[in-house]
Amino acid sequence: MKLDVPPAISTPAEAQWVEGELARSLMLTARNTQVLALFLIPIFIGVLWGDVAVSSLLLWAFAAVAVAAARFAIIRKYVHEVMSGDAAEHVAFFNRYRLLWPASALVWGLSTLLYFDRSSLADQFICWLMLAGLAMFSINSLSSHLATLRAYLDTLAITALAVMLWRIGVELRFRESSDHYYVIALLVIFWQVLRQAGLRLHETHRRNFELQYRNNQLIESLTRQTQAALDAVEIKNRFLASAAHDIRQPVHALSLYADWLGSEPELVHEIAPKIVESTKAVNALFDSLFDLVRLDSGKIKLNIEPVDLGQLLHDLELQYRPLAQAKGLRFHVHVAPGTVLSDAILLRRIVGNLVSNAVKYTERGGVLLASRFTVEGRRIEVWDTGVGIAPVHQREIFREFYKVPSHAGTEDGFGLGLYIVARLSAILGHPLSLASRPGHGTVFRLTLKPTDAQEAADRAAAFGGSAGQHAVGTGVVDGLGTAFHA
Repeated sequence: MKLDVPPAISTPAEAQWVEGELARSLMLTARNTQVLALFLIPIFIGVLWGDVAVSSLLLWAFAAVAVAAARFAIIRKYVHEVMSGDAAEHVAFFNRYRLLWPASALVWGLSTLLYFDRSSLADQFICWLMLAGLAMFSINSLSSHLATLRAYLDTLAITALAVMLWRIGVELRFRESSDHYYVIALLVIFWQVLRQAGLRLHETHRRNFELQYRNNQLIESLTRQTQAALDAVEIKNRFLASAAHDIRQPVHALSLYADWLGSEPELVHEIAPKIVESTKAVNALFDSLFDLVRLDSGKIKLNIEPVDLGQLLHDLELQYRPLAQAKGLRFHVHVAPGTVLSDAILLRRIVGNLVSNAVKYTERGGVLLASRFTVEGRRIEVWDTGVGIAPVHQREIFREFYKVPSHAGTEDGFGLGLYIVARLSAILGHPLSLASRPGHGTVFRLTLKPTDAQEAADRAAAFGGSAGQHAVGTGVVDGLGTAFHA
């Protein structure tokens, strides 16, 4: 009983793989059929020896051996050159040599010239039996490739029928027994039965290979999902370890400052700023965590509108200039007035993180925040004369929880700042590039291509369902010493 379940839709990759496996199955099975064909040739000669002219018999035997030898050579070539290849190679190889099987059928079909109505009934019966056995055996060996099976059966049957009709109509002029017509009728029926049997067996082979392919795909999918789950567990473990370490320090400091203030209230003016700094550190950590949660959930609210770059950079200058000056750093701003289509809050978050990092990792020199107009469009650049980033770390720094081991100052964060920057810039469609030279400084360039609201929303949702990697270009920073005079 057939189940009323629609078949799965076959993809081009699946169809090619199945065709390759069908061709591979036929080539492997063909090695066994060749042994049978060679075994039947001497038996055939022995049965007809004395009934047929020796020259005709040997000529047919030579043709049969030649075709069998050619098939042996092709199978050997297949085993040595194509066996380990991909599906496309299997199909291409088989298509080049597929006519050998109809050629073999033609030779065996012509064997009826030797015995039909020319030898004893007993010998004819044995020869017909061998021919029928060869045809039935081909069902098993060739059914993997339906076109080849049909070509073989059709060539074998049509050749035999043509020989029989020639003998009856041309040579005997329809004067012989009507038994010949019964033989023809049986041959036609047998031919059609074999075609139907071959079709059913081929469908079975094809379904088996389709099922095997889909099972393999399912196994690969489950393997990937399992690995993704293991990666998620690893990320969670890293996060918990990092969170426990990073939050403990400012919280522990707050506890110490609170105890100190309780025991010596007269030191409030000295202790209060320290409490404020520790509180800011805790808030910054939680801000990063909240940003990460919103990114991973894909629920970022976008408000795409014209953003005034001059006002944006001015606000950031007010926020970060005091921090830079407190470290003895110069803070320069260069503004090329204009607007860009983006999300003002997210864009400010991106540039703010870059400026914050520049101030944090710069001990001497200064920081430059600039907006420029280039052939690619408007661009924001953040330059610093800090420690720089070695090439080996320039891609890794955009991974979540990654901290450059040799950088001072990384101990007070989760390693999420640049990860969030890369994710947000990808969502907004603002390509981000990095150039750095260790010991000399770093520049981040954010190209402000106009943001399409719908595409940005789609990217945000997509990032919520995956890790979301952002490709960042790297290079070498030159001329940092003069950048602050631009």
